[in-house]
Amino acid sequence: PVLEASLALTRRYWPRDVQGDLSCQTNLANCLGDLGRHDEMLALEQDIYAKDLAMNGVSNKNTILSGVNLANAFLRLELWDESKTFARDLLPAARQSLGAEHD
Repeated sequence: PVLEASLALTRRYWPRDVQGDLSCQTNLANCLGDLGRHDEMLALEQDIYAKDLAMNGVSNKNTILSGVNLANAFLRLELWDESKTFARDLLPAARQSLGAEHD
């Protein structure tokens, strides 16, 4: 409830801060995963990634991070093939925009 309230406040007081909104949603998704509510976590991570992708493009650092979070959500649900396929699509964009030596 606390993170949901934080998300609601962010949307109310900073409606144009889309990245802040996505950050609050990421925190909520992480907590849902920790609580074992993996289906809800996956749906939220997919929504976050789609918004980041539409807003920033595939080679943006935030989009790549959202993609890594989504791949991790697939892993937590033991969706191995989905995670592997998604990560394979994500890695070239990450290497191109961040460089092969990036942590």
